[in-house]
Amino acid sequence: MTGATAVLGTRHGKERVIAPILETELGLRVEVLATLDTDRFGTFTREVPRAGSFREAARAKAQAALAEHGRAEFGLASEGSFGPHPVIPFVPGGIEMVLLIDRAAKLELTGMDVTIETNFDHCEVANLADALAFAAQVKFPAHGLIVMACRDGQPVAERIVKGITDPPAFQQAVGEELAKHGRAWIETDMRAHLNPTRMRSIERATRSLVANVRSECPACRRPGYIVVEHVRGLPCADCGLPKQRPQAEVLVCAGCGHREERPLAGVTTASPGECGWCNP
Repeated sequence: MTGATAVLGTRHGKERVIAPILETELGLRVEVLATLDTDRFGTFTREVPRAGSFREAARAKAQAALAEHGRAEFGLASEGSFGPHPVIPFVPGGIEMVLLIDRAAKLELTGMDVTIETNFDHCEVANLADALAFAAQVKFPAHGLIVMACRDGQPVAERIVKGITDPPAFQQAVGEELAKHGRAWIETDMRAHLNPTRMRSIERATRSLVANVRSECPACRRPGYIVVEHVRGLPCADCGLPKQRPQAEVLVCAGCGHREERPLAGVTTASPGECGWCNP
């Protein structure tokens, strides 16, 4: 990959964290394609619904960047998804993917970051005091906010003010909605250039991508030999009965299909405190 060009379609400054890592670790020269309209693949503020999964959206962005650039060997894209954490109930979480497509080899590699480190949130307010309290809670003005019209407890896209990072502008936007409707809908702006917390997640996902590029299949030497699942059943240290904690990881090559079950390093038993028999 050293010396090759990877084209990244973004208007939200993601190259600030992606480019230095890929240039230093893989020798890729990252070019930003700011002319690519990535909003057509979906927007957080609902004007354009995302079609398909966030992986499909990332793939579409990377393919579009390759098609527009014409000469780059690799296409790059980043896509995030926010909502309830997939493992921890009632806790907001974020999933970030950085995807790399090799034009010649038709090879697709990804890096992922799953985190509870997110300010993703929203609220409906009926007064400015509640709006200011919410803003402080979600790290405004370091993180951007969106103000929308609100009707029957739901956001209404008839008026959307995005990218608010100025306190007077925030108060004005909220005040206008309160005067017009008596309610205002406020949510965090999850676009990367207005959300430093999300940008850190993209950085971690990029480092995950580097690790996956460097992980070669022992059978065919294809990069991207990655963990696809965990095998549960780690035995209790006292009674030996299998628990829900994972005891091994399964690695699979997407190229030749080689599969390997590998015990988790340094993990042999589960704590009796987690056992329903030993600690009912």
